[in-house]
Amino acid sequence: MTALQEFGKLSGHIYVGGEFKKSGGKLAFDVIDPATEDRVGQLADTTSEEIDKVVAIANKAQKAWRKANTLHRAELMHEVARRMKALKPVLGEMLTREMGKPFKESMDEVEWSITAVDYYAEIGRHENGRIVGPATDHQFHFVAKEPVGTVVIILPFNYPLVLLCWEASAALAAGNAVIIKPSDLTSLTTLKFMEAFAALPAGLVQCVTGGAEPAQRLVNHPDTHMVCFTGGIKTGQAIATACANQFKRCLIESSGNDPLIVMPSAPMDFAVRGSAFAAFMNCGQICASSERLYVHKDVHDEFVEKLVEETKKIRIGNGLDKVELGPMAARRERDRYEALLKKAVAEGAQVAAGGDRPSQFNKGWFVNPTVLVGVTPDMTILQQESFGPVAPICMVDSFDQAIEYANKSIYGLGSTIFTTDLNEAMRAVDELEHGMVWVNSPLLDNDAGPFGGRKMSGMGRQLGSEGLDSFRHTKFVMIDPGCHSQDFWWFPYAEKEAFKGER
Repeated sequence: MTALQEFGKLSGHIYVGGEFKKSGGKLAFDVIDPATEDRVGQLADTTSEEIDKVVAIANKAQKAWRKANTLHRAELMHEVARRMKALKPVLGEMLTREMGKPFKESMDEVEWSITAVDYYAEIGRHENGRIVGPATDHQFHFVAKEPVGTVVIILPFNYPLVLLCWEASAALAAGNAVIIKPSDLTSLTTLKFMEAFAALPAGLVQCVTGGAEPAQRLVNHPDTHMVCFTGGIKTGQAIATACANQFKRCLIESSGNDPLIVMPSAPMDFAVRGSAFAAFMNCGQICASSERLYVHKDVHDEFVEKLVEETKKIRIGNGLDKVELGPMAARRERDRYEALLKKAVAEGAQVAAGGDRPSQFNKGWFVNPTVLVGVTPDMTILQQESFGPVAPICMVDSFDQAIEYANKSIYGLGSTIFTTDLNEAMRAVDELEHGMVWVNSPLLDNDAGPFGGRKMSGMGRQLGSEGLDSFRHTKFVMIDPGCHSQDFWWFPYAEKEAFKGER
């Protein structure tokens, strides 16, 4: 089937108990191709009754899955990865048509999803606790790791497949069941993705569509045991609050406004190319995009000149064409982004490149990548997440000032520095208040290394062994196999340990 046929086939469906089923909910959302503005499908708002059924199925499947040995789990997860590879071409096309990113980036995302599943298939076998030295003679003390139960994953539109796999594969490797609520902008591609998970026992991975109501019911449901959310601060806070009221575990990634520092020792052409990529990839719709550029005064003018040249080389268009920049994912996203740009100019920033829409398109939610200069630390665009293709440049006098400005933010997801000065690099690693620091290597991920932030960027970690442990309870066990009497502290207390003074 072609991508358009798949959209038609999956419209109005949810994935329940290992099967695609028509939802009983109303068709509440149109799926719009952001490059053409054509309606390519529709989404159902999953009903409360359907949510209850999905949760019950998940808990039943999880009870069997947690008892399966880890080798069996790994074999099935590797099969999921193989099926993803087979689905890669159609998933790439569907993702580009549904949210707009260039086809190359869509195909990369599927590949990153595959590596995450394969990684957790094996790391799930690596360790399941540890033995600790006993504090008492004749005893055996150990730490056991157990799954939390049924995990809810609420996803954004920008990386719907790989973020799903970062969390779902760790959850599955730990013995949990998973219920997915994708963004309304990428639900049909996510539903198609479920075909890969059909290699697992029915009901272990399920997917429901819709807006806030299905998500809220999943978060507040007494029989879900953990919630993962990626998105904005306000929604993240609401979910964290709801989970806190239930003492339910949560993993929150709530946006970023990442700084990028350019120092005089950096190779300038290298820093310019890296900065353009870090600011504009996926049309700037990345939580870890470089959204605040702090450039040392000694290289500021050269950097600006070269970045403007680099920005003008970027090809814009339908993600199925030979382009580096597709449209923004939705009209609402473009409207929000353009309002932020307008405010930046009103506050005194100057447009050095872009700042408008490409004239060659009369349809689609396209914008030109933008370079802003004359940006000062107090401007709104340096305080809020722009989540669009803009590089606001603020000149700094020194390394110390760059670090100060970089840390002066409510966000703390990632940060980048371009430098060949080892002292600057090591100081940046030590002093930047972010969950990740990239030195001359912006936006890279590693399945084996933890991803996550500080401050208002959220709490918890994905990927790495830390990501696996996010989805496990820890249980401490102490065994006395010989039932030895513990006279050193049991009743009756020894006469020699009684108080000897005057009462």
